[in-house]
Amino acid sequence: MSKKIQSVRGMNDYLPEDTAVWQRVEDIIKRVVESYGYSEIRTPVLEQTPLFKRAIGEVTDVVEKEMYTFNDRERDGEEVTSLTMRPEGTAGCVRAGIERGLIYNQEQRLWYLGPMFRHERPQKGRYRQFHQMGAEVFGLAGPDVDAELIMLTARWWRELGITEHVTLELNTIGSLEARANYKEALVAFLEQHKDKLDEDCKRRMYSNPLRVLDSKNAGVQALLNDAPTLMDYLDEESRQHFAGLCAFLDNVGIGYTINPRLVRGLDYYNRTVFEWVTTSLGAQGTVCAGGRYDGLVEQLGGHATPGVGFAMGLERLVLLVQAVNPEFKAARAVDAYLVSSGEGTQIAAMKLAETIRDTTPELRLMTNYGGGNFKKQFARADKWGAQVALVLGENEVAAGQVVVKDLRNGEQQTVAQAEAAAYLATLIG
Repeated sequence: MSKKIQSVRGMNDYLPEDTAVWQRVEDIIKRVVESYGYSEIRTPVLEQTPLFKRAIGEVTDVVEKEMYTFNDRERDGEEVTSLTMRPEGTAGCVRAGIERGLIYNQEQRLWYLGPMFRHERPQKGRYRQFHQMGAEVFGLAGPDVDAELIMLTARWWRELGITEHVTLELNTIGSLEARANYKEALVAFLEQHKDKLDEDCKRRMYSNPLRVLDSKNAGVQALLNDAPTLMDYLDEESRQHFAGLCAFLDNVGIGYTINPRLVRGLDYYNRTVFEWVTTSLGAQGTVCAGGRYDGLVEQLGGHATPGVGFAMGLERLVLLVQAVNPEFKAARAVDAYLVSSGEGTQIAAMKLAETIRDTTPELRLMTNYGGGNFKKQFARADKWGAQVALVLGENEVAAGQVVVKDLRNGEQQTVAQAEAAAYLATLIG
């Protein structure tokens, strides 16, 4: 026997019992985001590597350590191109908007969902291939759309039954100029306490000092209590923008905590940054995060355009829903199961199933194959979780009828085959 080939570490299979839950979560996500008028965009899994280096920042963990990058093979004298499997969705969305003429002097509200890739240590809810849903808005500069994105996510939590298990953290990181001034003050402070920093913070101190603020080292966090705060360096316009956002959230009743150390890990953010976090999966984890990136479109070669968005990892979201909402159930795999026995009944069953699907395409109807007596076929119906069984014997075929049996209470009714779809609609809940 040849050696089994296994999946790549950190890249998982999702089996039917898993995907049924995922599909219901995704259906809720899509329905809500589209109810706000957002349109789906689909971008390639592979992009040119400079896109992420320019957008995310060359001294971020993602670019330095986590990207899956390789050189494309040279063909017909073409230059070798460095390609990267997308680690996040915003950069590709911006690239597509610029390249396809979606952004310049236009307002766009977009969403996407798909696999992303980061080479990091796999752990529960955090894998090397993971799935992310994101939304991006271009062409709107005010705090009102920042608030709408947060309101949209809050509606998700209500629909998924997890509102009590997530909390919103907010911050503003100001303009590029304000941040540059703050970085100087922060670096000066850190230099005075270099002996108290861990190696990771020492490395980041000059290349990306804001990342020191979200260090997980308790000693560093204690030290930062005496550090200068970004709020003291904010420009007036950013202050007003943040005050406007807070006022919108206050008026719609969305609670939040202002976290002055929340900076997000990607370089393209400015002004608003936010995270929805939970402690219901063990240590505090981020469920959904985003913010404003008004300089990113221009940074990637487009005309200056304001932008704001967020992204959410579906693996962690599904885990959270399953952990805190026991009433959340996947939709049935099968609504009705069609059983048949006797001469000529199999082809009659297949024809009836197709007629019902023509009339009621949303009905999940499975036809029994492989024979077996009625007892075995009803056992298969139970296995698939069917609510109703349709039963065809030789007598029913001859009379143009079908027996419809409710598998929850055992009640059954014989109806004309032409009326079966309408009758099923009264039973399937």
